[in-house]
Amino acid sequence: MKKYFLFKPSITVLCLLSATMLAALRVDAQQQELSLPTEPLKYGVFVLQFNPAGTFSIEGDRWPKLTGSWKVIGSDIELLMTPAPEGCTGPGRYRLRREGTHVGFSFVADDCRVRKIIMDGSEWLPLNETRATPARTITRTAGARAPSKKTSVSSKGSWPSFRGPIASGIADGQSLPDKWDPKTGENILWRTPIPGLAHSSPIVWGDRIFVTSAVSSDPKATFRPGLYGDGDASKDRSQHRWVLYAIDKKTGKVIWERLAYQGEPKEKRHIKSTYANSTPATDGRIVVTWFGSEGVYAYDFKGNLLWKVDLGRLDLGAYDVPSVEWGPASSPIIWNDLVILQVDTQADSFLLALNATTGETVWKTERQELPSWGTPTIANTSSGPQLITNASNYIRGYDPQTGRELWRLGGSSKITAPTPVYSDDLFVVVSGRGPERPIFVVRPNARGDVTLSDGKKSSDAIVWSMTGRGSYMPSPVVYKGTLYVLNNNGLFDAYNLKTGAEVYRQRLPNVGSGFSASPVAADGKIYLSSEDGEILVIAAGEKFTHVATNSMGELLMATPALSEGVMYVRSSQSLFAIGRKR
Repeated sequence: MKKYFLFKPSITVLCLLSATMLAALRVDAQQQELSLPTEPLKYGVFVLQFNPAGTFSIEGDRWPKLTGSWKVIGSDIELLMTPAPEGCTGPGRYRLRREGTHVGFSFVADDCRVRKIIMDGSEWLPLNETRATPARTITRTAGARAPSKKTSVSSKGSWPSFRGPIASGIADGQSLPDKWDPKTGENILWRTPIPGLAHSSPIVWGDRIFVTSAVSSDPKATFRPGLYGDGDASKDRSQHRWVLYAIDKKTGKVIWERLAYQGEPKEKRHIKSTYANSTPATDGRIVVTWFGSEGVYAYDFKGNLLWKVDLGRLDLGAYDVPSVEWGPASSPIIWNDLVILQVDTQADSFLLALNATTGETVWKTERQELPSWGTPTIANTSSGPQLITNASNYIRGYDPQTGRELWRLGGSSKITAPTPVYSDDLFVVVSGRGPERPIFVVRPNARGDVTLSDGKKSSDAIVWSMTGRGSYMPSPVVYKGTLYVLNNNGLFDAYNLKTGAEVYRQRLPNVGSGFSASPVAADGKIYLSSEDGEILVIAAGEKFTHVATNSMGELLMATPALSEGVMYVRSSQSLFAIGRKR
């Protein structure tokens, strides 16, 4: 008689078997979860299609079409492109995540730059699904006391905001020297070191100059100047101190400094940018600084905090690749006791008017816009006061008292940075991202949608326009009937403001790293600051005349301020006062 023995597994063996089965179930579940949808997906300007046979395609406005093969490896996806662009012959690997109908990718390994730009940090949705916009909370905190309703400080010689009164960039009666030299001290009245990194410009009221800075805890923190097309964000996430300085106009001595915020930056910045790009603004009784996601702060002239407003996190970056973040740059302006901000982000866009005395919201106007970086301009026109904004979907005119839109004009670039200017009862608005790169000259009596139809260059609302000539970063200047447009690459154009006729086009000498600061003008001269630290003096008029070139010895990204015979130049390290010694 045969004997049969039954195997009785131990508790340990049972546990191992259970663990193995659970792991297998998890893998099966993960593979099911990581299965890729076959319907088209959208992200930014892109449409992505996965084919079950193992091929994919990515198409995007103004981007080359990418095609190739894909395969899932564990929790990753591997993409191989055919045909492969230069530098993209190898595969790219990304961590794959799927939440419902949303598919996301995170960088693991990829030497292909274009593929990495599109895929890393991306989140794709079905074509018929709209991305939810999170509600924005605006929080106001009152300071120690309210400011005086009146100022006892004279406005004589004031340069109260970015590019001075109504952003014109003009202040005649300065009698500035043509030549100066920081090395020898020739026509340098003083130089004050300013810690940190900032592209914000100085402003002036009375005997005070105000400048801002973002001071990193990393002594190696820097930015990258130059003419290049890279749109990368800086890796600088170090602890920062956001600071406002009040400086004596005559001596350069720091009167006081105030710490507005301290901590890790809430947003990223472009590698050419800083965490203090916005120029402060003043009306002679309060000084308003805007440090992007770190908040809006108002001080009196003694440095007392009057109020602060937290707008929440502001995500500004590439219109076509939403995960690429560049940080804000638009500056506040003050008009009739209103602090006005242009806030165009990836998530939402709006204009905001705050009570200058209290910081309370007076009005808020929602906009359908792409991220923008230009500062708004307010001018008293023949048709009443108007607030003009430069942005990608539309250039717009508003009633600054209520925020009501008056007119809109399409046809702008997808990236907009220059500030609108006003002269001779005309608004000039430009932008320099190709292929549009437009210049528009608009009458203030425009109403409704005044977008030009295809092929038209003018209308009842548009005096003239052209494409291919707008500037990317510098704002234009209109001086004595001539419109001057400075391009980053050193092309300097002059046009008749009323007709659009070209006066001249000139390649500037010593272009080097290019130009980011905006031109300023005084007494028949135009001053152009290059990133490499040289200020070119150009004679205004129908003929291009290069008067002088003056080297500051430090990088120049900020626009100078003009006041009572002195040009105040903010460099990457210092604040200079340039003028004739008396």
